[in-house]
Amino acid sequence: MIACTNCSRPYPDSGTPYKCPKCGGLFDWMSWPEFDPAQVDPSQPGLWRYRHALGATPRGLIPVSMGEGQTPLLWCDSFGRKVAYKCEFLNPSGSFKDRGMTVLLSFLKSRGVTAAVEDSSGNAGASYAAYAARAGFEAGVYVPASASGPKLEQIRAYGAQVFPVEGSRSDVSRAVEKAVSPPSGLAQLLPQKLPAYASHAWMPHVLAGYATAAYEIYEQIGGAPGAVVCPVGQGGLFLGLYRGFLALQRAGLIERIPRMLGVQARACAPMWVLSTSGSAALGFVTEGQTLAEGIRIRMPLRAASLLQIAEAGHGEYVVVDETDILPGRDQLAKQGLYVEPTSAIVWNALEQKIPSLPDPVVAVLTGSGLKYQP
Repeated sequence: MIACTNCSRPYPDSGTPYKCPKCGGLFDWMSWPEFDPAQVDPSQPGLWRYRHALGATPRGLIPVSMGEGQTPLLWCDSFGRKVAYKCEFLNPSGSFKDRGMTVLLSFLKSRGVTAAVEDSSGNAGASYAAYAARAGFEAGVYVPASASGPKLEQIRAYGAQVFPVEGSRSDVSRAVEKAVSPPSGLAQLLPQKLPAYASHAWMPHVLAGYATAAYEIYEQIGGAPGAVVCPVGQGGLFLGLYRGFLALQRAGLIERIPRMLGVQARACAPMWVLSTSGSAALGFVTEGQTLAEGIRIRMPLRAASLLQIAEAGHGEYVVVDETDILPGRDQLAKQGLYVEPTSAIVWNALEQKIPSLPDPVVAVLTGSGLKYQP
């Protein structure tokens, strides 16, 4: 069940509010969908083989899918150890965001939505535009004016209208929230009274999609990994992975939760600051320039849930210096893994922490190097 984390109001049976209409609070899963290996259905496309664990759309609905998921897990020699790299950059639009978008767009379609907007530094926008095209939606994407060229070209190629916003990533989010709140002139650009806000940050439906990466890792390894290393911006993938492993543990399929290592760029590292210095230091966090543009998020909406992972003793957050990002990308490329800088930060994190990480170690590579333009 999905409900408001502030006032406990259940998500309504009609409409698609991105936040609680009563108090403006954040919606989240109050009871996470159970995982049952007996209900995995290989006849379904992509990650929809786990449909029973997605809990987001009517069973009769045809999913908005492009075969996302089931990405390779490739083992490589790294820092004297064998590390398994989960190649999320091989999803249809080139990033892990497709796991969440297939669930979110299927949900929106089940509620009769035909037009929606999203905001993104790039990958989520490209993924949304792709799945919106698949769903037949009229789509708009708000992006930072400084967003990477290839990502903007990808968004436009899918037919979505791009709305560049000058300023910070936070300014982009404020702009789209204003656009979907009446009165709004956006309704004249996207012909509906007001478009839905297909927010990968606000809408909790995406988390169940991200959790499928945990189910796949479990199947590919034949058990639980010892540690999982993953970039963290809004932290949806990190949180989804964690909850996926919790579901596997509740199902009696694994004994323990992997050690979860969330990685941030030092230029914008709110979760690292919160977990190491407390909330009093959060005011010193900047939204600094970083090559890891996909995780340049100063105030993650689900920071409280992300912090609980560390407080429960299941993980920690580390930072990577800017000068270590591109060397990490180059080292991954030498192993045949061509990823964007946001993904490449896992390399230095491994270098810092691998002596203390239990085997087997899985590092998640979130976005394709083809999306990056120096």
